[in-house]
Amino acid sequence: MDIRVGVLGAGSWGTTVAHLAAHNTPTTLWARDPAVAEEIDQQHVNGRYLPDRPLHPNLRASSSLEETVANADLLVMGVPSHCFRQTLVDAKPSVRPWVPVVSLSKGLEQGTKKRMTEVIDEVLPGHPVGVLTGPNLAKEILDGQAAAAVVAMTDPGIAERLQSVFSTELFRVYTNDDVIGSELAGALKNVIALAAGMADGLGTGNNTRAAVITRGLAELTRLGTAMGGDPTTFAGLAGMGDLVATCISPQSRNRHVGEELGRGKTLEQIIEEMNQVAEGVKTVRVVLDLAEEFGVEMPIAAEMHAVIEQGRPATEAYRGLLRRQIGHERD
Repeated sequence: MDIRVGVLGAGSWGTTVAHLAAHNTPTTLWARDPAVAEEIDQQHVNGRYLPDRPLHPNLRASSSLEETVANADLLVMGVPSHCFRQTLVDAKPSVRPWVPVVSLSKGLEQGTKKRMTEVIDEVLPGHPVGVLTGPNLAKEILDGQAAAAVVAMTDPGIAERLQSVFSTELFRVYTNDDVIGSELAGALKNVIALAAGMADGLGTGNNTRAAVITRGLAELTRLGTAMGGDPTTFAGLAGMGDLVATCISPQSRNRHVGEELGRGKTLEQIIEEMNQVAEGVKTVRVVLDLAEEFGVEMPIAAEMHAVIEQGRPATEAYRGLLRRQIGHERD
């Protein structure tokens, strides 16, 4: 029996995941804008976020949240963290009992500091929850480039079933039972990607980029393990893999924001020119609050917070990192 998939959120990644699932099972993508839903449903393209890239012909789209959710045996949340809870609340009356809910969002909720699976547990208690994450750049996947991801669930049986939902010949999905680590890795790496982009915007070289990525991995691993994640998760696809892809790719939204900051633009200018969400911008304050709560030092995140929320020039933030006391590499 086919699993009917409902994906909420027609941004670049939500659309791509819906496209992947449509290879294997009936899939409907919810778009808030009726025009976007019609374009995807009738023309099999998402011109706003993924121009000139055809989507699977079996993918359906709808602007009716109720219809998309009511028919779903698996609910996939592809909306950004800032509207995640409200979208779930709106969908709740139509969600059938015991339907698994998988998050694609790589962010943390402002105010509560909760992971998205924790938000799902609050709004839809009793539903199996998980996360699909990894080094996944949407345009590359639609262009036919090979990629891999992790589906993390506490129930290994459900995770294994979901492998067949999302996997294609060129998109390999592995399982992991570490939901906390997998989810935190995806959220925390966005802050490091801002720093990597900023270094590039300042004109530094590959040595600097490698140092930012490596020390950034150490930071997110420290906080992630303090919050209950498995250290090995941060060395895998959800951690190091996603961090490397996000820090080096021109397609990375967070890297782009950091690069433009390094070139002297204000955050307001950069956001105005973008038509997508860079989760790291909204996550950096939450990350520092969590670091303080768990007693973890995160110097790169602290400098990015100073740039994003306090207006510190990128050049000063860079010099601030260089002035730090040198200690043991594993500290």
